[in-house]
Amino acid sequence: MPVFEYQGIRKSDGRPVKGLKDSDAERSLRAALKRDGVLVTGIREKSAGQRRGEIDFKKFFRRVTRMDVALSTRQLATLTKSGISLVEALNAVIDQSEKPDLKTALTDVRDQVNQGTSLSEAFGRHAKYFDHLYCNMVNAGEQSGTLDQVLGRLADFIEAQNRLRSKVVSAMAYPAFMAVIGTVIIGVMMVVVVPKVTSIFENFGRELPWYTSVLIATSNFMRGYWWLLLVLIVGAIVGFRRWKRTPAGLYDWHRFVLWAPIFGSLAMMLAISRFSKTLSTLLASGVPLLTAMDITKGVLGNVVLEKVIVEASSSIREGESIADPLKASGRFPPIVTHMIAIGERSGQLEEMLENVAGAYDAQVDSKILALTSLLEPVMIVIMGAGAFGIAFSILMPLIQMNEFVQ
Repeated sequence: MPVFEYQGIRKSDGRPVKGLKDSDAERSLRAALKRDGVLVTGIREKSAGQRRGEIDFKKFFRRVTRMDVALSTRQLATLTKSGISLVEALNAVIDQSEKPDLKTALTDVRDQVNQGTSLSEAFGRHAKYFDHLYCNMVNAGEQSGTLDQVLGRLADFIEAQNRLRSKVVSAMAYPAFMAVIGTVIIGVMMVVVVPKVTSIFENFGRELPWYTSVLIATSNFMRGYWWLLLVLIVGAIVGFRRWKRTPAGLYDWHRFVLWAPIFGSLAMMLAISRFSKTLSTLLASGVPLLTAMDITKGVLGNVVLEKVIVEASSSIREGESIADPLKASGRFPPIVTHMIAIGERSGQLEEMLENVAGAYDAQVDSKILALTSLLEPVMIVIMGAGAFGIAFSILMPLIQMNEFVQ
């Protein structure tokens, strides 16, 4: 069923109204809006899209986020748990949704379900919003008759992952901002300030200190060959991205990320937290172990660890436990494999994985807090050292000149 975007005026108070609504045809929608007391001033089919070459700037402000998906999922879980039919529940979620693109996707999901398609297959038609993990969990909920519980777990999982991502982004935002500002300030000093100040050294008549000569040479190079620096920086970025797109390059980069001092341990903690939380959620939702392992490897964000999960899945097919191949890889900490082994033996693997995820989430929080506390003074010291180096290189020859004159 097509979705229309309409504009109009409410007859009761004369206020302008606009929104999205699905209908069989434009005429039917006009009649429905008229019954609702809306005088239609404009209407167009949403699927018609933008004219070729036209840029829709509004789309940047109505982008569908993971939290939007989590909110719609929780609403759907609440409605299905109340005994409302799936189609009616989807209708209510569609009316409640404020993002046009998500509303369009949910409308198509409802129409597909109304035609006899399973909910998981209908969601699968919109992988941009509902990924492989999402669809598999919904499918498991449909098969087991626990769809409302699975949708609730999905909403919890998406919200937890979003909180974790937000913590990492917010922790890195300030140091990145400081690095950019510091680079700009020092660049302006080197290109604008240093040449004007050091011009007085031309008639100095004495040999300049080596650090002042280096400063002047660097400033002259940046002024005369700034375009070359720009080309080198852009070339380095493009070359790195192309290298990282190759399987060997991506593997080497991810291996370096895990090895890197300080940040490597944080990357490992984040990966283990994602692995444990995702696998626990899938198993608790009724997804088979091997299918869950195959889905989980896609959320790790590191091909080195993905390879470990693939090898572990092969071992599980041959009758081994989960813990043994993970332990043999040497990539997972002993405490993680030990807790997984205990969970397998006790039949409480989901709960044990949840405990692992909780423990590593707490470690990630403390690690991010420590890094943030450390990075702020380090960035200030680096910026101060750069400014001090420039000032020292300029002032020392001036002091020597004054002594020479005296």
